[in-house]
Amino acid sequence: MIRPRGRLLPAALTLAALAACGTAPPAAMPSAAPSLAPSVPASAPVPPPAGDITLAFAGDVHFTDRTATLLADPPHAFGPIVPLLSDADLTMVNFESAVTDRGTPQPKQFHFRAATSSFEAIKSSGIDVVTFANNHVLDYGQVGLSDTLAAVQAAGFPYVGIGTNADAAWRPWLTTIKGRRIAIIGISQVDELASTWVATASRPGEAHAIDLTRTLAAIRAARKQADTVIVFMHWGTEGNPCPNAAQRSLAPKLASAGADIIIGAHAHTLQGNGWLGKTFIAYGMGNFLWWLPSYSTETGVLKLTLHATGPLTATFYPAVVSDTGQPVPATGADATRIGTRYASLRTCAGLAAAPS
Repeated sequence: MIRPRGRLLPAALTLAALAACGTAPPAAMPSAAPSLAPSVPASAPVPPPAGDITLAFAGDVHFTDRTATLLADPPHAFGPIVPLLSDADLTMVNFESAVTDRGTPQPKQFHFRAATSSFEAIKSSGIDVVTFANNHVLDYGQVGLSDTLAAVQAAGFPYVGIGTNADAAWRPWLTTIKGRRIAIIGISQVDELASTWVATASRPGEAHAIDLTRTLAAIRAARKQADTVIVFMHWGTEGNPCPNAAQRSLAPKLASAGADIIIGAHAHTLQGNGWLGKTFIAYGMGNFLWWLPSYSTETGVLKLTLHATGPLTATFYPAVVSDTGQPVPATGADATRIGTRYASLRTCAGLAAAPS
């Protein structure tokens, strides 16, 4: 999907302290869009990356109840947040749902399913890739998972985190932007039904950190194929703005295996970001396009600018989940309040303001 890119919204809160020499991303239109086909290591030498690259990340997205009604008009389902999503060179969210109208509800409290028109809405919003590694993709069992895989493949939309077997579920999505090779892996760490949902050599499922050996091996393998390795995690305790012990334990292992950037979701509230050594972590991006107010309506888009030399810089654009379930950019006092609170969460996340 080669798509035009707009300019950044003028009302944005820049958190310069998020990274060394933090600055706002450039307002000029990017010169290239990412390839959407999975790539393989080229046999010819790859030239060094050239030029800044902007990556955008947001949290949990699904289409159920009030957000299901947004699919009556898929091109406008995401509402006024679209310019923030479409302005980046690459944009990613967590798709918190099965895409199916079949299957058996699994023994759990909440069950989310969405129509195939979800992919039209996601494409129109400016999102380039999604992770399905979460605690809802198998809400309707193996039948629902099979339908989800068929739907996303029929839509020709890039995804990570699920597959017909373990190799496919942990396989990275590879793309090259402005000469920089980027690998993205999706992993869940949510315990609920993990032992029956995790993909194995002979069973379809999701990539799950319950298989730590395979998780770390997948990151090491991606490290050999890419200049930048991104791991999108589904983890944390719902309602807790601080990372739990499991997150704090796993993060350095992911970093040591070769993850340059770790993005998180699942807590339904923002969690802090910053640096763990040379790895940038955003523990939790909160709800984004969501069916209920849940623990918090505060959300936003995190943009990371990769530079040809030097550490990345980060800018957070605050937003609020509205009564329609759509994320709406925050302005004025609301933007200041959300941005200030988000910046303060770095303390309990145990992350640094600059790489070390």
